Amino acid sequence: MTVVALLSVAPVIEGSMAEEVAKAVDALEGFDVSYETNPMGTVIKADDVGTLFAAAEAAHRAVDADRVSTVLKIDDKRTSSAHAGEKVEAVEARLGRPARSNDE
Repeated sequence: MTVVALLSVAPVIEGSMAEEVAKAVDALEGFDVSYETNPMGTVIKADDVGTLFAAAEAAHRAVDADRVSTVLKIDDKRTSSAHAGEKVEAVEARLGRPARSNDE
Protein backbone atom coordinates (compact mmCIF):
# COMPACT_ATOMS: atom_id res chain seq x y z
CA MET A 1 0.00 0.00 0.00
CA THR A 2 1.15 3.52 -0.70
CA VAL A 3 -0.16 6.59 1.09
CA VAL A 4 0.64 10.03 -0.28
CA ALA A 5 -0.29 13.33 1.35
CA LEU A 6 0.12 17.03 0.95
CA LEU A 7 0.82 18.57 4.35
CA SER A 8 0.84 22.29 5.05
CA VAL A 9 1.69 23.40 8.59
CA ALA A 10 2.06 27.08 9.36
CA PRO A 11 1.98 29.29 12.41
CA VAL A 12 -0.53 32.11 12.28
CA ILE A 13 1.95 34.94 12.86
CA GLU A 14 3.13 38.20 11.33
CA GLY A 15 6.37 38.06 9.35
CA SER A 16 8.38 35.08 8.20
CA MET A 17 7.12 31.60 8.99
CA ALA A 18 10.31 29.91 7.77
CA GLU A 19 11.75 29.05 11.19
CA GLU A 20 8.56 27.40 12.39
CA VAL A 21 7.91 25.63 9.08
CA ALA A 22 11.47 24.27 9.26
CA LYS A 23 10.64 22.78 12.68
CA ALA A 24 7.59 21.05 11.18
CA VAL A 25 9.62 19.63 8.29
CA ASP A 26 12.40 18.51 10.64
CA ALA A 27 9.87 16.61 12.77
CA LEU A 28 9.22 14.29 9.82
CA GLU A 29 12.74 12.87 10.20
CA GLY A 30 11.57 10.78 13.16
CA PHE A 31 9.24 8.70 10.97
CA ASP A 32 9.55 6.11 8.22
CA VAL A 33 8.35 8.51 5.52
CA SER A 34 9.87 10.18 2.51
CA TYR A 35 9.04 13.80 1.85
CA GLU A 36 9.69 16.75 -0.41
CA THR A 37 8.93 20.35 0.53
CA ASN A 38 7.70 22.78 -2.10
CA PRO A 39 6.35 26.36 -1.91
CA MET A 40 2.81 25.15 -1.13
CA GLY A 41 3.56 22.45 1.46
CA THR A 42 5.29 19.12 1.88
CA VAL A 43 4.43 15.94 -0.01
CA ILE A 44 4.80 12.92 2.27
CA LYS A 45 4.89 9.26 1.22
CA ALA A 46 4.41 6.40 3.67
CA ASP A 47 3.64 2.69 3.57
CA ASP A 48 0.60 3.03 5.84
CA VAL A 49 -1.85 5.68 6.95
CA GLY A 50 -0.97 5.32 10.65
CA THR A 51 2.63 6.31 10.00
CA LEU A 52 1.46 9.21 7.86
CA PHE A 53 -0.92 10.51 10.55
CA ALA A 54 1.76 10.19 13.24
CA ALA A 55 4.25 12.14 11.11
CA ALA A 56 1.67 14.84 10.34
CA GLU A 57 0.80 15.16 14.02
CA ALA A 58 4.48 15.50 14.95
CA ALA A 59 4.92 18.22 12.33
CA HIS A 60 1.87 20.06 13.66
CA ARG A 61 3.07 19.84 17.26
CA ALA A 62 6.60 20.98 16.34
CA VAL A 63 5.39 24.47 15.45
CA ASP A 64 5.73 26.82 18.41
CA ALA A 65 2.96 29.39 18.08
CA ASP A 66 -0.25 30.39 19.82
CA ARG A 67 -2.15 29.37 16.70
CA VAL A 68 -1.20 26.79 14.05
CA SER A 69 -2.96 26.11 10.77
CA THR A 70 -2.56 22.60 9.36
CA VAL A 71 -4.03 21.19 6.15
CA LEU A 72 -3.64 17.51 5.29
CA LYS A 73 -4.84 16.02 2.00
CA ILE A 74 -4.41 12.23 1.74
CA ASP A 75 -4.47 9.79 -1.18
CA ASP A 76 -4.67 6.31 0.36
CA LYS A 77 -4.29 3.70 -2.41
CA ARG A 78 -5.61 0.71 -0.51
CA THR A 79 -5.68 -1.86 -3.30
CA SER A 80 -2.55 -0.90 -5.22
CA SER A 81 1.13 -1.38 -4.55
CA ALA A 82 2.13 1.17 -7.20
CA HIS A 83 4.59 3.79 -6.05
CA ALA A 84 3.52 7.42 -5.86
CA GLY A 85 5.92 8.54 -8.59
CA GLU A 86 3.90 6.55 -11.11
CA LYS A 87 1.20 9.24 -10.96
CA VAL A 88 3.62 11.84 -12.27
CA GLU A 89 5.12 9.41 -14.76
CA ALA A 90 1.65 8.72 -16.22
CA VAL A 91 0.98 12.44 -16.70
CA GLU A 92 4.42 12.97 -18.25
CA ALA A 93 3.81 10.05 -20.64
CA ARG A 94 0.61 11.72 -21.81
CA LEU A 95 2.37 15.09 -22.14
CA GLY A 96 5.42 13.62 -23.86
CA ARG A 97 7.62 15.81 -21.66
CA PRO A 98 8.36 16.58 -18.00
CA ALA A 99 5.36 17.95 -16.07
CA ARG A 100 7.09 21.19 -15.14
CA SER A 101 8.24 24.38 -16.78
CA ASN A 102 11.81 25.55 -17.06
CA ASP A 103 11.07 28.53 -14.76
CA GLU A 104 12.62 27.44 -11.48
